[in-house]
Amino acid sequence: MSKKRGQNKATQHDGDWIPNLSLSRTARAKERTEDELLLERRKQVQPVPRVPAQADFTHGDTWRVLRIMGEFVHGFDALAEVGAGIAIFGSARTTEDDPMYESARDLARRLAKSGFAIITGGGPGIMEAANRGARDARGLSIGCNIELPKEQGINPYVDIAINFRYFYCRKTMFMKYSEGFVLFPGGFGTLDEMFEALTLIQTSKVAHFPVVLFGSEYWDGLLHWLRERVNGEGKIDPEDLDIITVTDSTAEAAKHLLDCYVKQCWKEKK
Repeated sequence: MSKKRGQNKATQHDGDWIPNLSLSRTARAKERTEDELLLERRKQVQPVPRVPAQADFTHGDTWRVLRIMGEFVHGFDALAEVGAGIAIFGSARTTEDDPMYESARDLARRLAKSGFAIITGGGPGIMEAANRGARDARGLSIGCNIELPKEQGINPYVDIAINFRYFYCRKTMFMKYSEGFVLFPGGFGTLDEMFEALTLIQTSKVAHFPVVLFGSEYWDGLLHWLRERVNGEGKIDPEDLDIITVTDSTAEAAKHLLDCYVKQCWKEKK
């Protein structure tokens, strides 16, 4: 029996040839293929370049969850090869002539020379100074930028730049790829990173890692309040304050972070 090319093979049953059924559900049901459904778009009566209503589905929770998953995947992909990192935080408003700018740059330079990648929020101010210090030492300079109403661009000293819509995705990258946090004088964003780190350590949600506050004069008022008011009223335990290290020396801060990494201080704190 001759068969046309592309036809299903047939089997013989009681002298009659019976075609094998197609394995394609859409072919059997004479429905459109999944590819056709995927590529389908509503056609307009007249050609128009944009149809905003077609994007309505991207504003729902289901699509938002997928976007969040995508941010995690993108972050993990971009930082998968990072070995040891230190996250440096501080005000985006710090200018280049501020002594803290040079201190952040010097500390990042020291840490990069010791083998640490430097991770920041990727913006200006202290973040720029830290990324710049990493670049000075030819180290790995990483910027995890965040989408804000007032646009914040990536500073020019970043080697690996990642942009995030969601703060918690970004925070996960700081926590996952850093061996310690250094916090220079800053505002609400810096305080947010500090207190989240302290909370995770205090509650044993993560292993103890070094949290360094740089600039004793700036942090003195907050630390006094934590000691006298928060600890004084029993809202925290006295040993919770031991999580924090305060210094005005870049050499001391760099040594503390390196010693902790080499000695695996997180094991001692359990």
